[in-house]
Amino acid sequence: MPKALVIIPTYNEVPNAERIINEVLQQSDIVDVLIVDDNSPDGTADIVKKMMETNNRIHLLQREKKLGLGTAYVAGFKYAIQHQYDFIFEMDADFSHNPKEISIMLGKMDECDLLIGSRYIKGVNVVNWPMKRLILSYSANIYTRIITGMPVHDATAGFKCYKRKVLESINIDSLRSNGYAFQIETNFKAWKKGFVIKETPIVFVDRRVGVSKMNKKIVYEAAFMVWRLKARSIFKTL
Repeated sequence: MPKALVIIPTYNEVPNAERIINEVLQQSDIVDVLIVDDNSPDGTADIVKKMMETNNRIHLLQREKKLGLGTAYVAGFKYAIQHQYDFIFEMDADFSHNPKEISIMLGKMDECDLLIGSRYIKGVNVVNWPMKRLILSYSANIYTRIITGMPVHDATAGFKCYKRKVLESINIDSLRSNGYAFQIETNFKAWKKGFVIKETPIVFVDRRVGVSKMNKKIVYEAAFMVWRLKARSIFKTL
Protein backbone atom coordinates (compact mmCIF):
# COMPACT_ATOMS: atom_id res chain seq x y z
CA MET A 1 0.00 0.00 0.00
CA PRO A 2 1.37 3.45 -0.87
CA LYS A 3 1.92 5.96 1.87
CA ALA A 4 1.73 9.75 1.89
CA LEU A 5 3.27 12.42 4.08
CA VAL A 6 1.76 15.87 4.61
CA ILE A 7 4.50 18.34 5.58
CA ILE A 8 3.23 21.32 7.58
CA PRO A 9 5.72 24.03 8.62
CA THR A 10 4.70 25.86 11.79
CA TYR A 11 5.63 28.97 13.71
CA ASN A 12 3.26 30.06 16.49
CA GLU A 13 0.33 27.92 15.36
CA VAL A 14 -1.11 26.85 18.73
CA PRO A 15 -4.67 27.88 17.72
CA ASN A 16 -4.50 25.65 14.61
CA ALA A 17 -2.06 22.82 15.31
CA GLU A 18 -4.23 20.15 16.92
CA ARG A 19 -7.18 20.67 14.65
CA ILE A 20 -5.22 20.75 11.38
CA ILE A 21 -3.37 17.55 12.31
CA ASN A 22 -6.59 15.74 13.19
CA GLU A 23 -8.38 16.86 10.04
CA VAL A 24 -5.48 15.86 7.79
CA LEU A 25 -5.29 12.38 9.32
CA GLN A 26 -9.03 11.88 8.82
CA GLN A 27 -8.67 12.15 5.03
CA SER A 28 -6.96 8.81 4.40
CA ASP A 29 -5.45 5.90 6.32
CA ILE A 30 -2.31 6.14 4.17
CA VAL A 31 -1.57 9.72 5.28
CA ASP A 32 0.94 10.70 7.97
CA VAL A 33 1.68 14.24 9.16
CA LEU A 34 5.09 15.81 9.65
CA ILE A 35 5.19 19.09 11.56
CA VAL A 36 8.37 21.12 10.99
CA ASP A 37 8.38 23.63 13.82
CA ASP A 38 10.80 26.55 14.00
CA ASN A 39 11.01 26.63 17.81
CA SER A 40 7.65 28.40 18.17
CA PRO A 41 7.66 30.43 21.40
CA ASP A 42 3.93 29.77 21.84
CA GLY A 43 4.53 26.04 22.41
CA THR A 44 3.25 24.63 19.12
CA ALA A 45 5.75 21.75 19.33
CA ASP A 46 4.50 20.79 22.79
CA ILE A 47 1.02 20.21 21.38
CA VAL A 48 2.45 18.02 18.63
CA LYS A 49 4.55 15.99 21.10
CA LYS A 50 1.47 15.36 23.24
CA MET A 51 -0.46 14.10 20.22
CA MET A 52 2.44 11.86 19.20
CA GLU A 53 2.12 9.93 22.46
CA THR A 54 -1.11 8.34 21.21
CA ASN A 55 -0.73 8.44 17.42
CA ASN A 56 2.25 7.05 15.50
CA ARG A 57 1.13 8.77 12.28
CA ILE A 58 2.24 12.14 13.68
CA HIS A 59 5.88 13.17 13.38
CA LEU A 60 7.87 16.25 14.41
CA LEU A 61 11.04 17.97 13.30
CA GLN A 62 11.82 20.69 15.83
CA ARG A 63 14.39 23.25 14.71
CA GLU A 64 16.42 25.57 16.90
CA LYS A 65 15.16 28.85 15.49
CA LYS A 66 13.03 30.45 12.80
CA LEU A 67 14.76 29.44 9.56
CA GLY A 68 12.03 30.02 6.98
CA LEU A 69 9.51 28.18 4.83
CA GLY A 70 11.85 26.89 2.15
CA THR A 71 14.34 25.28 4.53
CA ALA A 72 11.44 23.78 6.48
CA TYR A 73 10.19 22.04 3.35
CA VAL A 74 13.68 20.87 2.41
CA ALA A 75 14.00 19.28 5.86
CA GLY A 76 10.60 17.69 5.38
CA PHE A 77 11.49 16.43 1.89
CA LYS A 78 14.62 14.75 3.25
CA TYR A 79 12.57 13.08 5.97
CA ALA A 80 10.04 11.86 3.39
CA ILE A 81 12.73 10.44 1.11
CA GLN A 82 14.53 8.78 4.02
CA HIS A 83 11.30 7.11 5.17
CA GLN A 84 10.26 6.11 1.64
CA TYR A 85 6.94 7.95 1.38
CA ASP A 86 5.39 7.63 -2.08
CA PHE A 87 3.53 10.96 -2.09
CA ILE A 88 4.68 14.12 -0.33
CA PHE A 89 2.41 17.10 0.29
CA GLU A 90 3.15 20.70 1.12
CA MET A 91 0.40 22.34 3.16
CA ASP A 92 -0.16 25.40 5.34
CA ALA A 93 -1.13 25.08 9.00
CA ASP A 94 -3.71 27.85 8.99
CA PHE A 95 -6.62 26.18 7.11
CA SER A 96 -6.11 28.32 4.02
CA HIS A 97 -5.75 24.89 2.39
CA ASN A 98 -8.74 22.62 2.94
CA PRO A 99 -7.66 19.21 4.30
CA LYS A 100 -10.56 17.60 2.42
CA GLU A 101 -8.68 18.26 -0.83
CA ILE A 102 -5.98 15.77 0.17
CA SER A 103 -7.95 12.67 -0.81
CA ILE A 104 -8.99 14.32 -4.08
CA MET A 105 -5.39 15.15 -4.91
CA LEU A 106 -4.21 11.64 -4.06
CA GLY A 107 -6.79 10.30 -6.48
CA LYS A 108 -5.23 12.33 -9.30
CA MET A 109 -1.62 11.31 -8.76
CA ASP A 110 -1.79 8.54 -11.35
CA GLU A 111 -2.09 11.34 -13.96
CA CYS A 112 1.01 13.36 -13.03
CA ASP A 113 4.23 13.61 -11.05
CA LEU A 114 3.50 16.94 -9.37
CA LEU A 115 0.01 18.19 -8.64
CA ILE A 116 -0.59 21.82 -7.68
CA GLY A 117 -3.67 22.94 -5.79
CA SER A 118 -4.32 25.97 -7.97
CA ARG A 119 -6.18 29.17 -7.09
CA TYR A 120 -6.11 30.38 -10.70
CA ILE A 121 -6.66 27.42 -13.02
CA LYS A 122 -10.41 28.07 -13.15
CA GLY A 123 -10.94 31.76 -12.61
CA VAL A 124 -9.85 33.26 -9.29
CA ASN A 125 -10.69 31.17 -6.23
CA VAL A 126 -9.46 33.21 -3.28
CA VAL A 127 -11.58 34.19 -0.27
CA ASN A 128 -10.98 37.05 2.19
CA TRP A 129 -7.84 38.49 0.64
CA PRO A 130 -7.54 42.29 0.29
CA MET A 131 -7.75 43.33 -3.37
CA LYS A 132 -4.17 44.62 -3.28
CA ARG A 133 -2.79 41.24 -2.25
CA LEU A 134 -4.95 39.38 -4.75
CA ILE A 135 -3.74 41.58 -7.61
CA LEU A 136 -0.13 41.13 -6.46
CA SER A 137 -0.46 37.35 -6.37
CA TYR A 138 -2.31 37.03 -9.68
CA SER A 139 0.09 39.40 -11.44
CA ALA A 140 3.11 37.58 -9.99
CA ASN A 141 1.92 34.35 -11.55
CA ILE A 142 1.41 35.95 -14.97
CA TYR A 143 4.89 37.48 -14.65
CA THR A 144 6.38 34.09 -13.74
CA ARG A 145 4.69 32.37 -16.67
CA ILE A 146 5.92 34.99 -19.15
CA ILE A 147 9.53 35.07 -17.94
CA THR A 148 10.08 31.35 -17.40
CA GLY A 149 7.75 29.91 -20.03
CA MET A 150 6.54 27.42 -17.44
CA PRO A 151 2.94 26.37 -18.22
CA VAL A 152 1.65 26.75 -14.66
CA HIS A 153 -1.14 29.17 -13.70
CA ASP A 154 -0.41 29.17 -9.96
CA ALA A 155 3.36 28.80 -9.62
CA THR A 156 3.38 30.32 -6.11
CA ALA A 157 0.79 27.92 -4.69
CA GLY A 158 1.75 26.22 -1.44
CA PHE A 159 -0.65 23.25 -1.58
CA LYS A 160 1.12 20.58 -3.65
CA CYS A 161 1.70 16.87 -3.95
CA TYR A 162 4.90 15.34 -5.32
CA LYS A 163 5.76 11.81 -6.21
CA ARG A 164 8.94 10.88 -4.38
CA LYS A 165 10.89 10.48 -7.62
CA VAL A 166 10.47 14.22 -8.31
CA LEU A 167 12.13 15.22 -5.05
CA GLU A 168 14.84 12.62 -5.55
CA SER A 169 15.63 14.12 -8.97
CA ILE A 170 15.65 17.88 -8.49
CA ASN A 171 18.60 18.13 -6.05
CA ILE A 172 16.77 19.57 -3.06
CA ASP A 173 20.08 20.58 -1.45
CA SER A 174 20.48 23.15 -4.23
CA LEU A 175 17.22 24.94 -3.35
CA ARG A 176 18.05 28.41 -2.10
CA SER A 177 14.79 30.36 -1.95
CA ASN A 178 12.81 30.61 1.25
CA GLY A 179 9.47 32.33 0.63
CA TYR A 180 6.95 31.98 -2.19
CA ALA A 181 9.92 31.87 -4.55
CA PHE A 182 10.53 28.39 -3.18
CA GLN A 183 7.36 27.20 -4.90
CA ILE A 184 8.41 28.73 -8.21
CA GLU A 185 11.85 27.17 -7.92
CA THR A 186 10.62 23.63 -7.18
CA ASN A 187 8.00 23.79 -9.93
CA PHE A 188 10.53 25.05 -12.46
CA LYS A 189 13.09 22.39 -11.63
CA ALA A 190 10.47 19.64 -11.88
CA TRP A 191 9.29 21.03 -15.22
CA LYS A 192 12.82 21.25 -16.62
CA LYS A 193 13.42 17.64 -15.56
CA GLY A 194 10.49 16.63 -17.76
CA PHE A 195 8.09 15.63 -15.00
CA VAL A 196 4.36 15.91 -15.66
CA ILE A 197 2.87 18.85 -13.76
CA LYS A 198 -0.88 19.32 -13.45
CA GLU A 199 -3.09 21.76 -11.57
CA THR A 200 -6.32 21.02 -9.78
CA PRO A 201 -8.69 23.81 -8.73
CA ILE A 202 -8.97 24.62 -5.03
CA VAL A 203 -10.56 27.43 -3.05
CA PHE A 204 -7.97 29.29 -1.00
CA VAL A 205 -9.37 30.87 2.17
CA ASP A 206 -7.20 33.38 4.02
CA ARG A 207 -6.11 32.23 7.47
CA ARG A 208 -8.82 32.08 10.13
CA VAL A 209 -6.56 32.96 13.07
CA GLY A 210 -2.96 34.06 13.51
CA VAL A 211 -0.75 36.41 11.53
CA SER A 212 0.27 36.18 7.88
CA LYS A 213 4.00 35.64 7.21
CA MET A 214 3.93 37.71 3.99
CA ASN A 215 6.40 40.60 3.78
CA LYS A 216 8.26 42.71 1.19
CA LYS A 217 11.37 40.53 1.35
CA ILE A 218 9.32 37.51 0.24
CA VAL A 219 7.85 39.47 -2.67
CA TYR A 220 11.25 40.72 -3.87
CA GLU A 221 12.78 37.26 -3.59
CA ALA A 222 10.09 35.83 -5.87
CA ALA A 223 10.41 38.69 -8.36
CA PHE A 224 14.15 38.12 -8.82
CA MET A 225 13.98 34.33 -8.62
CA VAL A 226 12.28 33.97 -12.00
CA TRP A 227 15.18 35.76 -13.72
CA ARG A 228 17.76 33.61 -11.93
CA LEU A 229 15.91 30.47 -12.98
CA LYS A 230 15.68 31.73 -16.55
CA ALA A 231 19.41 32.47 -16.67
CA ARG A 232 20.40 29.19 -15.04
CA SER A 233 18.19 27.35 -17.50
CA ILE A 234 19.81 29.06 -20.49
CA PHE A 235 23.30 28.27 -19.22
CA LYS A 236 22.32 24.74 -18.13
CA THR A 237 23.27 25.26 -14.48
CA LEU A 238 20.02 24.08 -12.88
